[in-house]
Parts: sequence; C-alpha cells; structure tokens
Amino acid sequence: MSHPTHTEEPMTHRQVLEALSGLLLALFVAMVSSTIVSTALPKIIGALNGTQTQYTWVVTATLLAATATTPIWGKLADLYSKKVLVQISILIYVVGSMFAGIAQSAGELIAARAFQGIGVGGLQALVQVVIAAMIPPRERGRYNGYLGGVMAVATVGGPLLGGVIVDTDWLGWRWCFFVGVPVAILALIVLQKTLHLVTIRRDNVKIDYAGASLIAAGVSVLLIWVSFVDGSFAWASWQTAVMVGAGVVLLAVAVWVESRAAEPVVPLSIIKERTTALSILASLAVGMAMFGGAVFLGQYFQIGRGYTPTEAGLLTIPLMAGVLISSIVVGQLITRTGKIKPYIIAGTIVLVAGFGLLATIDHETSLVYVSAGMLLVGIGVGMSMQNLVLAVQNTVQLKDIGAASATVAFFRSLGGTIGVSVLGAVLARRVTSNITESVTAAGGQVPAGGETSNLNLNALPEAFQHIVRAAYGDATGHIFLISAVIAVVGVIAALFMKPATLRSTLDLSAKPDEERVGANR
Repeated sequence: MSHPTHTEEPMTHRQVLEALSGLLLALFVAMVSSTIVSTALPKIIGALNGTQTQYTWVVTATLLAATATTPIWGKLADLYSKKVLVQISILIYVVGSMFAGIAQSAGELIAARAFQGIGVGGLQALVQVVIAAMIPPRERGRYNGYLGGVMAVATVGGPLLGGVIVDTDWLGWRWCFFVGVPVAILALIVLQKTLHLVTIRRDNVKIDYAGASLIAAGVSVLLIWVSFVDGSFAWASWQTAVMVGAGVVLLAVAVWVESRAAEPVVPLSIIKERTTALSILASLAVGMAMFGGAVFLGQYFQIGRGYTPTEAGLLTIPLMAGVLISSIVVGQLITRTGKIKPYIIAGTIVLVAGFGLLATIDHETSLVYVSAGMLLVGIGVGMSMQNLVLAVQNTVQLKDIGAASATVAFFRSLGGTIGVSVLGAVLARRVTSNITESVTAAGGQVPAGGETSNLNLNALPEAFQHIVRAAYGDATGHIFLISAVIAVVGVIAALFMKPATLRSTLDLSAKPDEERVGANR
C-alpha cells in the first residue's frame, strides 16, 4: 500500500466556518426528512388507506436503509473524497424525496422512503466525519452546540412544517417530501464552493461489500420479524424460527467476515476498545428510546388527543427546546473543561426520568405534565447523543475517524430502527386490544376495515372515534415505559466509561506544535 498523499492544503478557520454552514444544511435536510412526517403521518397514511403496520414502516424504512448503509459510507469516507461522498448522499436524498412525493400507495411511499434513507444514512455519518476531519475534539464540543441547534430546529421546525403543510389545502401532504429538495440543493452548492478537505489517496483499496451486505441482510430480517410477529404469526412458530435463525446466522457470518477482511466495514479492533464499546451500547439504548418513543408523539397528540397536525407540532416544542438548550450549553462546557463523561452520565439519567414521566400519561393527562416529560427527554438527548460520538472520535486516529463515527451512528440508527419497529408493534397490539375491550364492554362490534379505518378517524362513526382516541392515548404511555427501561441501559454504559480529557489535536499522533490546527486559523 502506498503512503497517503495530500492533494490540498488544510482548511483555514474561515473556510471551516463557511463549510460548516453547508454541512449543517445537509444535516438539517437529513433530520427533517424524519421529523416532518411525524405529525403528518396520520393524515398521509389515512389518505393512502394504509394500516398501523404501514404507518410504522414509513418511518422504519428510512431508518433501516440509513442504518444498513451507514457503515459503508463511513468506510468509504476513510478511503475516498469525503466531499464527493457528501454530495452523492445529497443527490440520493433528493431523488428519494421526489419519488416519495409522487407515491400513489403506502407501499410505494415505503419503498421511496427506503431509497431516501440511503442518502440520509450518508449525511448523518459523513457530516460527523467531515467535521472531525476539520476540528480537533477539544474544540468540537463548541461545534456540537451548533449541531444540537440544527437538531432542535429540524425537530421543532419539521413537525410544525409538516403540520402546516397537511393543514394547507393548496399544498397537501406530498409537499412534506418536496419541501426538503431545494434546501438539499442549496447545501450541495454551498459545499461545492466551500469544502476543501485534505484528500488522502491510497492504492489497493478494498471495500468489504460482503460484510456490509451480510450486516444489512441480518438486521433487515430481524426487523421484519419484529414487525410481523404476534400479528401475522405467533412467537412460537416456524416463521419465527426461520427468520430469527436466518438473522442470527447472517450476523454471525458477518462477524466472521469482518474479522478477516483487509478493510472491514465495521473494524472489530475499534469496537473492542472500552470507550467505543460502551458508547455504542449507550447509543443503541438512547437511539431505541429516543426514536422509538418520540416518533409516536405526533400520533398521540392527533389521534389520542384530537389535535390538528399543526397543533401537534407546536405541542412537541418542549422536547426540541430541551435538545437545543442542553446541547448548546453542554457543548460550551465540554470545550471549556475538556471533560465529557459527567455530561453523558447526567444526560442519560435525565432521559430515563423524562420517559418515566411520560410512561404515566393517558388520553386525559394534563398537557403541562406531558410537556415536562418531553422537556426532560429533550435535555437528556441533547446532553448525550452527540457527545457519545465525540467520546469515540477522541480515542481513534484520524485515518479511522470515518469508520469509528459511522459505527456509533450505525448502532444509534439500529437502536432507533429496532425501537420504532418494536414499539410500533407493541402499540398496534395494545391499541387493537383496547379497542376490542371497549367495544365489547359497550355491547357493540368493531367496524369492518380493521386497522385501516382506525387511522382515518373521519371515516369512522362518531361513537367509535372516541373509543379509538382513548385506545391510542392510553396505549402510548405503555411504550414510553418500555423506552424508560431501555434508556437505563444507557445510564449503566455511561457509568462504566473511562474518564478522559478531550485532545486538542486533530490526530492522536499529532505533535504539540500541531495543536489546534484548523481551530485558530
């Protein structure tokens, strides 16, 4: 293998700030692609005559595709031009968004969202990788505040924008997917003009496509099983045996392939490191709790409480305000002190407390109480999610920053995908059970149409609408209880992390006089 050759000069501080604006735009469209549908989904699925299972898969498809491709993007970033890869991710996102916007059925929408997820996976992984290649870990704490701000704007603005779009007759739900396209194109133009990273070229590059395919296949099989078990077939059935067995075998073979690959997609040597392993475990838990729980808030407010999509978006503001405030404040403190573990521990504890409050809600709970729970969840996420990536980036060499960052992002997305699938399945079963019990107690029968009609309340008899609302409102607290239990794993993992001071150099091997390169220029 030849020695790396640098084809461009390192970026100055001004260039870093200019490029950061394009990266933040790209991160914004990646995040808003999920949040914008959170309040609009009940109307979207109702308009397409979809089911509760399809409701879940509109979200899961994007998360699954992003999860499966994240390690590949990260590895490619260690081997090829990071700038070109970011631009390719944006283009994939744009094409996927356009197809989602013209979908004529729930199945077509899910397929388009899966393709869109490939681009989202690239953006989520590569934005972190590019920032890590420009800014030393010690200085990066401050920039994590900007990332947190973008997360908050995307997660607050997304549901609000989605609600307004579906409530505006001359726009319609299809614009929930079209609206991100111009922002993505703007990000593409900005990055073309401003991003000038040092390019490292290597000969005899090998991409572990076999490992990547096995990981994606194994994860996909298990998630499909989670979505349909106890509904289409029983837990103890031949379908369960086949799907679980196939998923486990595929992942086991993937580990074997990764351990022998010259350029593994998920380097086992990085995962074995204590800080990385615990950060992965914590990210898995935080991802499951955050994505799995928060994705159903829009459904709770609209179907369980009877609010419009716009009102539902406004009601989620406490969650996003918590993310914004905590990420900015904690980012500044981390840069000042160089310490990161205490903030991650505190964040995971607050996250558990927030979900603990939300676990007690039903269809009549005070909105003040619900807002308090959402605020705590947001604060916990803002203090922990981005900083878990930073903790890992601080322990690896610059040449491995892409694989390391993408590995954490992979497991966080995996946690989110599992969370949405599992909690969505639990919610569907619980809602069906609640509706059946309520209707039976009232001496009536469930209207024909099953789950399809449950999400299209306007098509239901008025008396049955009240039953459906109560069923969704009461079932939501149960999935938040599960989220709280999952989040406890994040607390345990954070407690066992090694205390460490963030370095002030871009690379572990950098000399003292090379410190703060890119931060003070």
